[in-house]
Amino acid sequence: MADAGEPGTPGRAAPSDWYASLAGVVVAAAAVITDLGGRVLLVKPNYRDRWSLPGGVCEFGEPPHLGCAREVHEELGLEIGVGRLLVVDWAQPFGVQVRPIVSFVFDGGELVDGAGIVLQEAELDDFTFSEPAQFADYLPPFLIARVTAALRGRQRGGAIYLPGQVS
Repeated sequence: MADAGEPGTPGRAAPSDWYASLAGVVVAAAAVITDLGGRVLLVKPNYRDRWSLPGGVCEFGEPPHLGCAREVHEELGLEIGVGRLLVVDWAQPFGVQVRPIVSFVFDGGELVDGAGIVLQEAELDDFTFSEPAQFADYLPPFLIARVTAALRGRQRGGAIYLPGQVS
């Protein structure tokens, strides 16, 4: 006999309806890739004013590490080994009425001076390697915090959680 509190029993929603009613988040994934001197690879999306890390929004049901590898391949033509998780960043940048974004930043390893990069021209205008001291010239403040935390996590050997602000 079914438990009265079980989804799908009389007076309770079916499991698929119950799951559909839960709050959702957007899942994004990116990679911190550095050159041999420790400068961070940044990309310039043609649909934004500021630069970003290579990466993007995960597809429905796609695990973040696989989304990261797919996005890096699509944007830069690179097959990278997605390394350790460096940062989890929760943000709700568009206010409480819009789904929050949970961003996962992974270690994308090192690259010699952009070797092998083929930009996806439909989305990207350029790439560069930046010293942390120049991040403010390229990145919005929330992304400076995320990339700086990723570098700190890489150095310390652990992941960092950034509980973002609600706008």
